[in-house]
Amino acid sequence: MELGYGHGLVGATGQCFVGRHHFGLLAEQHDGLLFVRFGIQRSGRETTRMAQGTHLGDESFPPAAERATSDGPLTGVRVLDFTRVLSGPHAARMLCDMGADVIKVEPPAGDLTRFANPRVGGLASYFIQQNAGKRNISLDMTKPRAVELLLGLIGQIDIVIENFRPGVMDRMGLGYAAIAAANPRAIYASITGYGSTGPWRNRRAYASVIGAETGFTKAQCDSHQGAGHPVEYVNDPHSHGDLYTSLECASGILAALYQRERTGRGQHVEVSMAQTMLYVNEHVHDHLWDGPVSPEWIRSFQPGDYPVLTVANGESVVISGHPGERGTFDRFVEAMESPDLLHDPRFASVSTRLEYLDELFDIIREWALTFPDAHSIESVLDRYELAMGALRSVREIADSEWAVQRNAIVEVPDRSGGVVRVPNAPWTFSDATTGVHGEPKYRGEDNASVLRELLGLGEADVAALHDAGVLSTRMPS
Repeated sequence: MELGYGHGLVGATGQCFVGRHHFGLLAEQHDGLLFVRFGIQRSGRETTRMAQGTHLGDESFPPAAERATSDGPLTGVRVLDFTRVLSGPHAARMLCDMGADVIKVEPPAGDLTRFANPRVGGLASYFIQQNAGKRNISLDMTKPRAVELLLGLIGQIDIVIENFRPGVMDRMGLGYAAIAAANPRAIYASITGYGSTGPWRNRRAYASVIGAETGFTKAQCDSHQGAGHPVEYVNDPHSHGDLYTSLECASGILAALYQRERTGRGQHVEVSMAQTMLYVNEHVHDHLWDGPVSPEWIRSFQPGDYPVLTVANGESVVISGHPGERGTFDRFVEAMESPDLLHDPRFASVSTRLEYLDELFDIIREWALTFPDAHSIESVLDRYELAMGALRSVREIADSEWAVQRNAIVEVPDRSGGVVRVPNAPWTFSDATTGVHGEPKYRGEDNASVLRELLGLGEADVAALHDAGVLSTRMPS
């Protein structure tokens, strides 16, 4: 079934339906295992740059392998990562960046993001960003022997993360009850779409679908509605539901680890994508407010009303603060050195400023054009406590002096002699080292080393498991 690339589909009743936005062709799903063919939309220029490993000079971005240390805050914690695509892999990546030993478990078909573009040497940059530094084993979990091996590993695992639909891990013999029986101290984290209970528990869930169902997509589109123009509903182009849920999952895991220090027991931590999208939406209270509301109050807090300005050299800048609001308007007047606006009847109150908002914006836009560049207008706005940011591309911020100084972008080996630039972890610890470390692994690359280290299996044992189809590996030819 083709779902397209982030377009809204309107049914006969006028309802808006959305499908998975990053990946093109979606085949079918059996017990949570997804079989697909797809591609990520990119410009030819972006694909060429990534395939060639284009990056800044070697001195600007130190390779991740050179920064690897063993003194992360989660050093000694071991994670078994059964997740795929984004929500679970990013949660596991956070733990890995904090020093945990994360072992990614893949089926023979592999994580579908391995097949995203661009790819170099059989490794996709999408996969590398979420999985660099993790060890990798690949087992056919439909085989009883594979489940036996995984349950054997559980005795030496602190955390299990999975993001299958509810019931899938139970049917494979790897649900929370089985894990807790094998290791009562294990923390078992499940990422679900709508929760493991309730009428929607079995629904398929992707970030774009969750965004639509939880009001996030509609609110985003409504906030940019132009006066007198119908709202055009389109998919959220980014996987907010996946990424926000990954953050809440990691937070829950860390809290469970702390509680285990007091109780000695592990527990099941479940995080619902739908509940997460409500939890992180700071405007839910507005939408659910049943008290009296003035039109001025509703209009004055629309994010779409904040101006994007252009300075003389063509740069676009965003200013935080609504010019129609009390206090903020006065600061704009001072910054523009236009005290006459204080006496202009169009701008005498919040209600009149909102009525003549377009005229006020035109005045501000004309003023912005008197500045040669973004830096010069920021120097003025800063004096009046108005925050400003230049409208940049990801590449522009990645190449900036700020990113270099903060080590915000790091280079990860692509295993073909080049590198892939990915975002580094955002935290800095005064007494620990965090961030991307190690290289991405091919599917099943660590089968032998993990099973030898944790289960004591010898070379002949591992070879027999490969021959039986219990283990599998895909290395570059």
